[in-house]
Amino acid sequence: MQKTAKQIVKTLQDKGHKAYFAGGSVRDMIMDKDPKDVDIATSARPDEIEDLFEDTYDIGKDFGVILVHENGHEFEIATFRSDSGYSDGRRPDAVLFTHAEEDALRRDFTINGLFYDPITEETHDFVGGRDDIKNKLIRFIGDPRERILEDHLRIIRAVRFKNTLQFGYHPDTYAAIKKHAHLADKVSWERVRDELNKIIMSELAPIAFEDMQDTGVLPHVLPELEACKGIAQPAEYHHEGDVWTHLMDSIESLPEEAPLLARWAVLLHDIGKPQTFEIKERIRFDHHAEVSADIATRIMRRLRFSRKDRELVSWVIRHHFMMVQLLEMPLGRQRHWFLNPNFPILMYLFFADAAGTTPADLSLYNKVKAAYEDCLENFEQRPEPFITGKDVMDILKLKPGPEIGDILDEAMEKQLGHELNTREEALSWLKNSGSSPTPSQPNA
Repeated sequence: MQKTAKQIVKTLQDKGHKAYFAGGSVRDMIMDKDPKDVDIATSARPDEIEDLFEDTYDIGKDFGVILVHENGHEFEIATFRSDSGYSDGRRPDAVLFTHAEEDALRRDFTINGLFYDPITEETHDFVGGRDDIKNKLIRFIGDPRERILEDHLRIIRAVRFKNTLQFGYHPDTYAAIKKHAHLADKVSWERVRDELNKIIMSELAPIAFEDMQDTGVLPHVLPELEACKGIAQPAEYHHEGDVWTHLMDSIESLPEEAPLLARWAVLLHDIGKPQTFEIKERIRFDHHAEVSADIATRIMRRLRFSRKDRELVSWVIRHHFMMVQLLEMPLGRQRHWFLNPNFPILMYLFFADAAGTTPADLSLYNKVKAAYEDCLENFEQRPEPFITGKDVMDILKLKPGPEIGDILDEAMEKQLGHELNTREEALSWLKNSGSSPTPSQPNA
């Protein structure tokens, strides 16, 4: 990727334009990290960029940004610019194409305001970014208030960079974030979601959420999570402390390979505890799994997650309290659960919920894990069913409806439990079973 980016810079420079690597890729290179992508800044105008490269896309030509496809990679090439006015708190009202120094001054943080010439191997630093990388500082370029008012998302981005890079805030940056935290709820939810996804995938996600709570950003982004702070749990089961602490410890316990939606499920799995808090013989949160699933659905809908993602996370949260039930199920019914395509995500939550509790007791999880692995040794995936809905309707003279699905579920459970081993056996069972199957557990 960097080799191709260097070729693009050379092409631009050979035509008399200034061109550099820009922003986060330069920061990463200074920190001896491999950049995930390389953005390029240049004195060339958008039309000139389009003329120089064959495969280009207009992704913001009015703002000087062209996407170039080269050697299987994508690069954003942006013309040096200065911005004027941000009436919507995101996009400049007008842009003026200019030179590198002014372009650096309109960027967000000093560590992102650097340019690097891969041909001469020179770094151009007009904002003190190299010193801030050395000192591990997150600092707005220029007036923090102006940078925040230009794009309110920078409040959340500051939290992300500070924690994913393990830096600290410059005092002026910290004060500005706290003062303007309320502007975080003026950002489009899609952009908030994208930043939260990057935060939650970080190994320091718990510290980042603590940071958001400390700066006052969290109640404007995830007020339901904020509500978990200080909510007591039964001390005999949760020595770690309140609901918030349990959620943070659970997130921290996840293995590095845990996927995005597993992390969201863990973060939100007890989000309903504040609403279900009761004191009976002890502190109780009756039906908190169901309430948490409903709240999680609302949060993810607000953050513009897809319906498929919302339903998966809701399903996982709704069933995170059922390890004992799983172990007590008949073999076929148990395997019916294990071969659900969402079950691997549920396993991550089973583990994190147990590991995030003090004292941690993984004995039940390990029993479920052993049974799950035994199932996968016998079935890599759910087998093709011996009978179909048409078979059920033809043999039992039924019309389409939920009852058909219940019968098919029961047949599959018997197939997975080796009670039915051939299509002939399944058809014989169906003919003799009548139309009153054992009801399947909802949402299995």
